[in-house]
Amino acid sequence: MAELRLEELSASNISAANALTLKPGQEQFITPVSYSAAAAVNDPNMTWQRVVIDGDEVVAFIMGSFDPHADDEFRSILWRINVDASDQGRGIGRFAVDALADEARRRGIDKLFVIWETGELGPESFFLRTGFTPVGETQYGETIGSMDL
Repeated sequence: MAELRLEELSASNISAANALTLKPGQEQFITPVSYSAAAAVNDPNMTWQRVVIDGDEVVAFIMGSFDPHADDEFRSILWRINVDASDQGRGIGRFAVDALADEARRRGIDKLFVIWETGELGPESFFLRTGFTPVGETQYGETIGSMDL
């Protein structure tokens, strides 16, 4: 693995981000990158979207947001993370989550949240391994997790 680095999601890398693949069964838990990019247009100052680059290849996408006026779990939240199927298990997802946590700390935030759907092949074990702890549930039955920073 070359040195991982982050770049802002941009016109020059969005096609590669949209082309990230999933392992069979993961598609039910992941919203396409293009949906995330479109959502950020409404709120570009609070939305943090990055791609992870390994060498010269886009290997992951992460989206978070920071809104000091939002309710608790929506003040600092990880909305999307997608690591290419062939690159999963190499620490890339942890690198991306750590970068989002660092950005939250830089903004003076002491807690990061995430919401996930449980299920076989879902992201729960990843979020637990990266330091999130279940703290509640949405009205739709999704798990709310938090990480103290």
